Amino acid sequence: MSNDEQFEAAAVENAAAGRGGLTQEELDELVASSDTGARSPAGPVGTMLVAVALIWSLFQLWIASPFPFIVGWGVFNDTEARSFHLAFALFLAFAAYPAARTKAQFILALAVPIVLTLLFIYGSKAGVPVWWIPIPGVLMLAAIYMGSPKDHIPFWEWGLGILGAVSALYLYFYYDSIAQRVGAPILQDYVVAVFGIMILLEATRRALGPALMIVATVFLVYTFLGPHMPSIIAHKGNSLSEVVNHQWITTEGVFGIALGVSTSFVFLFVLFGSLLDKAGAGNYFIQVAFSLMGHMRGGPAKAAVVSSAMTGLISGSSIANVVTTGTFTIPLMKRVGFSAEKAGAVEVASSVNGQIMPPVMGAAAFLMVEYVGIPYFDVVKHAFVPAVISYIALVYIVHLEAMKAGMEGLPRSVAPKPWVAWLISIAFTIAAICALSFATYYLMGWIRPAFGEAAIYVVFAFLTAVYIGLLWIASREEPLVMEDPNAPVTKLPVPGPTIRAGLHFILPVVVLVWALMVDRLSPGLSAFWAASFMIFILLTQRPLMAILRGGTDMAAAIRAGFTDLIEGLVAGARNMIGIGIATATAGIIVGAVSQTGVGSALADVVEVLSGGNIMAILVLTAILSLILGMGLPTTANYIVVSALLAPVIVTLGQQNGLIVPLIAVHLFVFYFGIMADVTPPVGLASFAAAAVSGGDPIKTGVVAFFYSLRTAALPFLFIFNTDLLLINVNWAQGILVFIVATVAMLLFAAATQGWFLTKNKVYETVALLLVAFTLFRPGFWMDMVSPPFLSVAPAQIEQAAMDTEIGQNLRLGVSGLNAVGDPVTFTALLPVGEGDNGADRLLASGLEYVVNGDDVVIDNVAFGSPAAEAGFDWDQKVVSVLKPTAQPTKYLMFIPALILLGLIVMLQRGRARTQKVAAERRTGDVQQNPASN
Repeated sequence: MSNDEQFEAAAVENAAAGRGGLTQEELDELVASSDTGARSPAGPVGTMLVAVALIWSLFQLWIASPFPFIVGWGVFNDTEARSFHLAFALFLAFAAYPAARTKAQFILALAVPIVLTLLFIYGSKAGVPVWWIPIPGVLMLAAIYMGSPKDHIPFWEWGLGILGAVSALYLYFYYDSIAQRVGAPILQDYVVAVFGIMILLEATRRALGPALMIVATVFLVYTFLGPHMPSIIAHKGNSLSEVVNHQWITTEGVFGIALGVSTSFVFLFVLFGSLLDKAGAGNYFIQVAFSLMGHMRGGPAKAAVVSSAMTGLISGSSIANVVTTGTFTIPLMKRVGFSAEKAGAVEVASSVNGQIMPPVMGAAAFLMVEYVGIPYFDVVKHAFVPAVISYIALVYIVHLEAMKAGMEGLPRSVAPKPWVAWLISIAFTIAAICALSFATYYLMGWIRPAFGEAAIYVVFAFLTAVYIGLLWIASREEPLVMEDPNAPVTKLPVPGPTIRAGLHFILPVVVLVWALMVDRLSPGLSAFWAASFMIFILLTQRPLMAILRGGTDMAAAIRAGFTDLIEGLVAGARNMIGIGIATATAGIIVGAVSQTGVGSALADVVEVLSGGNIMAILVLTAILSLILGMGLPTTANYIVVSALLAPVIVTLGQQNGLIVPLIAVHLFVFYFGIMADVTPPVGLASFAAAAVSGGDPIKTGVVAFFYSLRTAALPFLFIFNTDLLLINVNWAQGILVFIVATVAMLLFAAATQGWFLTKNKVYETVALLLVAFTLFRPGFWMDMVSPPFLSVAPAQIEQAAMDTEIGQNLRLGVSGLNAVGDPVTFTALLPVGEGDNGADRLLASGLEYVVNGDDVVIDNVAFGSPAAEAGFDWDQKVVSVLKPTAQPTKYLMFIPALILLGLIVMLQRGRARTQKVAAERRTGDVQQNPASN
């Protein structure tokens, strides 16, 4: 079965049987079928698979480290490293993932090699012999027909795995000769590429289900059959020679940026998360969340949200996140009153949000670095506020659900502190964290210049001392043990001891964040040092804890540490099989987009359907992102939707007067791509949660979608209000944006859930949405009251430049021809340069022009100037000029919004008091007349 079919079958069978959840073995198999491969043969073959996975992890650590350059051996360039990366992924895909034999899968598996064989024969227009082309198709058809057992690897799958690995390694072994014949493939290149593409697509079907395989196949069909497509998306068509060269022999397709990011960054972060989880951090995060929040209304659900947010740091998979934390949280949510569907939906909404949570963001952050061309630190900064307020809003949604149902929390582990003591404790904790942060920052800042090259050893010694100290603190506490969530809960874990029992797990995360954010090392090198410190912890924590607790069996502790390390390295590699395959297959789609120019054709389609309305463009793009993202893992769906749809928003936005920063566009399509993990009928995370809860998977997905509406609203908001992404705001403005946006998102959640202080009236829901929108985008109303730009005639462009402060933007409407000679109309922002008059200021910006009556024609654009970066070109005509004008602060719009909010609060408080009195009266009547009941 495919992943989604397996999840659906397990969930439906589980619900029909009336069970509260699957066994742990069944859940482990569920995750394995999605993330690590469901086939684990015993004996020498199983040992060999473990060895291959281990070698893959060690290889990735080696190429990420500085050691190859130190010893002068084992240095690989980017293309060679990608070749090995894909070879490991392809071999393990056929070894670890048995092929599905459901009817739909079987038909697809047979259809694809037949279609591709015919396409490749059709595309052989350059005199290439075609007799050999059916061979890979026949091999794949035979292998599919003969089946794929789970308990062993048949010889035909060994053959496909080895052929796939050899096809990938071809670029490594023939690197020099390929470099000498770029664009002129020989017969050997044809054979390897055709075998490689077909085997890659079959590996994709096995590891990820049919969705990505179908999409990639459709794009290959489109590449060959361009002349036969509808006129709006037609192109000249490409021959087999062009496709082979573009997709396999060069780094434009399969071996492109996506696979490069998987090789350089993603593997190491997945490996880091796997090692951290193997050390016990996942259990620690769950226990901490429950100790802190379990006593609140709907406490287990709130704890599920927080624990999923923390687990999102170490898990790149929303499905694995659901099963990992959901095994514990979903039964407890059901025990305090949540239905099976709502319990599963809360877990789904919080687990999927782990993909938008910095610093890892389901590996998409590292792809954004390459695609957007900005530093990693900037990606994290822009993504931070939306992710955090989305999680805060989800906690609030859970609180509202608990309020609706009158739920209570689980019993406290200790008596609550007086509120004054509680505030003092919070203040002390914040002060301690700040002091530690400043001490670490300035200590590191002193170590670097003082010790030079030896600074890394000093830092390691310092971290080791802190690590031993934290282990000593942990040794004073009882070991954390995951209790049975279905057993009666008498009390929650005590917060203090629970937190202290695993503080050393925070150190590798500190190393990672420090290297990324402060030292500004590359993501790959940062992940290497974090993973290295994690390896050190895995090898030492058990022996050191045994010493500190007075244990005697040191040999057993040392063996257990090595076992944890090996299992973590193997699990990290197996977790990467699907991602490696997904990024390679997504490369086919990206390569087809660049080869055929379908991006501009898609922009035309969207523009025709939307009628040029910018909101309609965004809605259509969101829908297309959801459709393209269905059934794909986070990394793959981001690659696909960003390659296809991000340029659409930028192009059409410019043409319709909306200048959108590229990072905002990429976050927009990323948010809607991950929403596909929630949305029925292909919400894989929803099926996984239903398999744990015993609820209906479709209902779980529908409820999770409504819980996730806040995540769907955020992209529209930060497209129009880039303050939410902390673009061009100072730290004081950033704090204000965070506070206001959080309040606005809570009000939006209250409106969509139909409950604020009490159940909403319809007009109160509308008013809450209005207040939330005003807080999110106060400029919308202020622009109506006082327009931010004043329109002047194009011939007055010099006066407009003189009236504009230096550094501010003139907003110019431009029409003309683009670089390929097609008519184009767009809006551009031109920063005004320095000068004594308007003409000098425009010249300083790089713009030279000729005024003919009322027409302004661009005569020249200075190379590398602000005008060139804005998209101006010679012979274009300036058709409109908007100069900035004085405008009252947009934050004045908060005043009427807050007044309206106050009125809603007054109305709901009065109604809540009335309802409370009525309830108390009813209770009193029942107590006085028990017989009447």
